[in-house]
Amino acid sequence: MATLRIVPNSPPSGVTARTEPLRPTTPAEEADSFDHPPTILIIEDIDTNRRLLRGMLKATPYRVVEARRASEAFSILAGGSVDLIIVNLLMPEMSGLEFCRRIKANRTTQLTPILMLTSVQGVESEIAGIASGADEFLTLPAHPDLLRTRVRAMLRNKAAIDTLEEAETILFALAQAVEKRDQHTGAHCERVAYYSVALGSAIGLPPRTLQALHRGGYLHDIGKICVPDAILFKNGPLDEQEWVIMKTHTVRGEEICRPMKTLAPVLPIIRSHHERWDGSGYPDGQKGEEIPLIARVFQVADIYDALTSERPYKPALSRDSAIEILEDEARRNWRDPELVSLFGQCVIELGEKDTVTESSFQGSLLNMQQHLAG
Repeated sequence: MATLRIVPNSPPSGVTARTEPLRPTTPAEEADSFDHPPTILIIEDIDTNRRLLRGMLKATPYRVVEARRASEAFSILAGGSVDLIIVNLLMPEMSGLEFCRRIKANRTTQLTPILMLTSVQGVESEIAGIASGADEFLTLPAHPDLLRTRVRAMLRNKAAIDTLEEAETILFALAQAVEKRDQHTGAHCERVAYYSVALGSAIGLPPRTLQALHRGGYLHDIGKICVPDAILFKNGPLDEQEWVIMKTHTVRGEEICRPMKTLAPVLPIIRSHHERWDGSGYPDGQKGEEIPLIARVFQVADIYDALTSERPYKPALSRDSAIEILEDEARRNWRDPELVSLFGQCVIELGEKDTVTESSFQGSLLNMQQHLAG
C-alpha cells in the first residue's frame, strides 16, 4: 500500500482531510535531475553494512565507491571528485566525528555533503555528528526509501552549489583573460595575491580575509574587460576623457562580481583598491580608515608589483626604489603609513624580487595556496 501524506492544517469540522499518495522517484527521473551520475563515497568497515548500503542505492543512477577506513577514503578524495560521503559514526583509525572535522576544514572538500550513520541511539550522537560538520544524520536501521530520499535531497543541494562554483570559475577565467590581454603584465595577478596575503598575514588577518586577498589578486581588475583596448593599451598618457573611462573599471568590476555571494568579501578590494589615504582617490573619495582595511592592504601590494615590473613606458624598479616610492606616497598622505612601513619589512623577509627565480616564486605561491585551502 502506498504511503499517505496528510495535507497540512486540520480541515474544518465535518470536512474529510484529503490525502495524496507518495510516489517514489523512478531511477529515470533521478537520472534526469543531474548532468552526470553523482559519485557517492561509502565509508564502512563492516562488509555486511557496506553491501546493505550499496544494495539500497543499486537502483539509483549514482556511481558508488567504497572505503573500509578513513585512510582509504582520503586517498579516494585526493584522486577525484566525490559528490556525497556516507560515513559511520564509529570507524577504525579515527571516529566519524574526527573524519567530518577534517573534511570540513579542507577548502577543497568543505562543500562536500556528509551523511552520518549510526546504530547508537540517543540525541547526543546526533548533536555530536551535526556539530562535527555532518550535513545530515540517520539512525540505523533506516528504511531504504528514507535513505534514498535523504541522499537525493543532499545531491540536489550539492548540484546547486556546483553551479555556483562553476559560475565563480568562469569569473576567474574571465579575470585572467583580462590580464592576458596585456602581454606586459606577466604574472601580475599571482604576484599581487602573494604579496597581499603576506602583508595580511603579518598584521594578523583571519584566514577568510587572507583568502579574499588571494582572490582579489585575480579579480581586482576584472572591470577592465569593459575598457576599450585603445585606452587600456594606449602608449602614452591618457587624456581627461580617457581617464574618466579608465576609472570606471573599479565600479564595473564590482558590478560583475556582486551577484556571486561567495565573492562578497572580495568586493571592497575590487571597488576601493584605487582610493587614497587623503581622499583624493577613486571611485568614492574615501579617506583614512574609511577605506576598507582589506583594500588598503591590497593596494600596497598592487603598487609595489607595478613598480617592480617592467612596462612599455618604464623599466622595472628595484625593491629598494619601489619601497622608497611607497614611503614617499605615504608621506604625501596617499597610502596608509603603517601598512607601507610593515610591507617594507615583509618584502625584505620574502627576498629581493630581482634575485627570486620564477620557479622559486611559483613554489612559494603554491605553498601559500595550499595553506589557504586548509
